[in-house]
Amino acid sequence: MPWHDHWRARIHEDASRIRLLLNQQEAIARFGSFALRESDLLTVLAEAARVCADGLGAPFCKVCRYRPAENDLLIEAGFGWQPGVVGNVVSRADASSPQGRAFISGEPSVCRDLRTNNQFDLPEFYAAHGIVSTVDVLIKGEGQPYGVLEVDSDKVHDYDQGDINFLTGFANVLAEAVATSVRMEVLNHTVARMQVLVAEKDRLLEQKKLLAEELQHRVRNNMQLVYGMLERQLAETPDEAGQRGIKAIARRVTTLAQVYDHLLGNDIARTTDFGSYAASLCRSLAEIQSVPSGSIVLTCESDFLPLELDTVTALGVVLAELVTNSYDHAFPDGAGSISVTVQVPAEGDRLVTMIVRDSGPGFDASGDSKRHGLGLVRRLVGQLGGTANLDSRPHTQWTIKFPLDTMGPADPVK
Repeated sequence: MPWHDHWRARIHEDASRIRLLLNQQEAIARFGSFALRESDLLTVLAEAARVCADGLGAPFCKVCRYRPAENDLLIEAGFGWQPGVVGNVVSRADASSPQGRAFISGEPSVCRDLRTNNQFDLPEFYAAHGIVSTVDVLIKGEGQPYGVLEVDSDKVHDYDQGDINFLTGFANVLAEAVATSVRMEVLNHTVARMQVLVAEKDRLLEQKKLLAEELQHRVRNNMQLVYGMLERQLAETPDEAGQRGIKAIARRVTTLAQVYDHLLGNDIARTTDFGSYAASLCRSLAEIQSVPSGSIVLTCESDFLPLELDTVTALGVVLAELVTNSYDHAFPDGAGSISVTVQVPAEGDRLVTMIVRDSGPGFDASGDSKRHGLGLVRRLVGQLGGTANLDSRPHTQWTIKFPLDTMGPADPVK
């Protein structure tokens, strides 16, 4: 071959490789965005298998989850496999399988041709699908690895370092998606427990103070159990980002405990003054935040506002979530102010207004999910027949409005 033809071929090969690497990096970025939006973990894992197979030009891919009790690797999600494989087939978590070798060693495992490798005791589905080449990488986890990501081919494939880098990068993104799912499961479990307790509260109210004290004791015990679980998970989480996420959940759990602790005291009644309750709750929220004293000032102003206890419960959670969100995200320099204002409607108006405002810098409400994506707030306000509007420029302000009909009977003005 003439030298110029040789160099033309070499340049074409290099250009093709660069395009492949760019496509693989783009695939990782797109999947990361997808994983942040999707809450169902199995859907995330299935999409990961599909994208990885496509990225390496292979017909098969699987995500294997480690099961400590069985000491095996279960195919949790996959792409290209016949029915009955995903969710059922397991391999031993040892050196007898390609994925087991990657799991116990923590290093990528590449097998160019399984037909010439006698060290593996492979499950029958490998032969049923004609699997010849495999490449496996570890999916890390908080505490212990989550499992293994494996790409399989029915043709001999020479996986190079670029392929391994792509698969490793993908596994790292997948590990964070799994960790986020676990943290969200803890938070959802906490919210579910609180919802059960609130439903039980309605029954116990009929027995007044005696049964209210029992419920208060049970709430505290449950919160201690949940908080203990979070502390154990925090101790097992080595990375800083994971620790920040768990600490944020722990602060919200403590905040929810404050909401119900205030409501389940000795003076429990069918209605309560939300104004004095909001002021008391704000004082508690300021005390539990891990910020230097006086660096973030929280103030609360409210008119006398008697509300049904269920309404006060919902608004207490809304107020706590918004104030905690400001503490967590509004002050990059560690200083500022948060104000809460509750206004009784003027004569002829039917809407109560609660405004939560912070002095932190504004943000792009269309792209910052941390600050404005408070689905719980919108759901609770919606249940009251109200609205929750966000103004993020130049500072963050939430304006909550709900109808006067949700109010309880007015007490005499003192």
